[in-house]
Amino acid sequence: MRAVVYDAFGVAPEVRDVPAPHAPAGGVVVEVRATGLCRSDWHGWAGHDDDISLPHVPGHELAGVIAEVGAGVTDWRVGDRVTVPFVCGCGTCEWCRQGDAQVCPAQTQPGFTHDGSFAELVVLHAADANLVSIPESVSFEAAAALGCRFATAYRGLVGRARLRAGEWVTIVGAGGVGLSAVMIAKALDARVVVVDRHQAALDAASLLGADHIVLADGRDVPAAVNGLTGGSHVSVDAVGSEQTCSDAILSLRRRGRHVQIGLLPPVDGHPRVPMSRVIGWELDLLGSHGMAAVDYPGMLALIESGALHPESLIERVVGLGEAATLLPAFDRATPAGMTMIDPRRP
Repeated sequence: MRAVVYDAFGVAPEVRDVPAPHAPAGGVVVEVRATGLCRSDWHGWAGHDDDISLPHVPGHELAGVIAEVGAGVTDWRVGDRVTVPFVCGCGTCEWCRQGDAQVCPAQTQPGFTHDGSFAELVVLHAADANLVSIPESVSFEAAAALGCRFATAYRGLVGRARLRAGEWVTIVGAGGVGLSAVMIAKALDARVVVVDRHQAALDAASLLGADHIVLADGRDVPAAVNGLTGGSHVSVDAVGSEQTCSDAILSLRRRGRHVQIGLLPPVDGHPRVPMSRVIGWELDLLGSHGMAAVDYPGMLALIESGALHPESLIERVVGLGEAATLLPAFDRATPAGMTMIDPRRP
């Protein structure tokens, strides 16, 4: 099969032929119809993830059709339209049994713990615990958009921050996950401020209903946000840097809740966080690491009802060749939305 492969961290990926995978016991092989290009893929390529072994095929948010079913799988058949959370639980540990597969100690992650979906075929483990059926009314591209950014934003705002109608939420970063958070927050009748360095991204946030936008062009972002909101009830760092994390936390009011979604690579051992404000104002710091398959029905119901439109976040669809070119430059790119990959394209 054709796949995007890199042989060393930080070295340009290339598209080449690799052996096609076979379904493991309990797992399946999925023919990939759509897979997202995400900042997390760039972190992996840059060497920020300890789970990756080389050579490696990236890609972790995907949708497609089951091509092969392994021994012991009871709930799925060849031809089923499926997607999957980017964190796949083992299905048997105490966290999986209580519905928290996203923190399973034995988790697998396509594109990180094993080869991912920037390929024509991808292996998914513990299929009965992790696969999610895609309704016919939901496109493969929309379903793939759910796997990481949309589901992580949904989990962060709904499951972790418990965002309520009328509350202010500040979202720092208007890429795929940030714009997903805007859409979800507005569906919850919250009031939204979006911060980004790029006007095009802010314009996209405005089209999705953001109440205020703040261009982070060297100004004091927390001061600007506090001037608009009096301090947000909830903040989201959808980028993952010391500056964006700090700006988000310092934009909160007392007893506010911060959701960290963007990955924070260590700086001098640990990223610096304004913990004196966290302590003094009794702020809650919350992580959002994807969403378990058992929580997908509620999100899919909102999509089927028309309340959420993840496909509207897709800026472009490219083939594997262009994906290999785009991945190394992702941290410098300025997309106003998501890039989807169709491995069937040249």
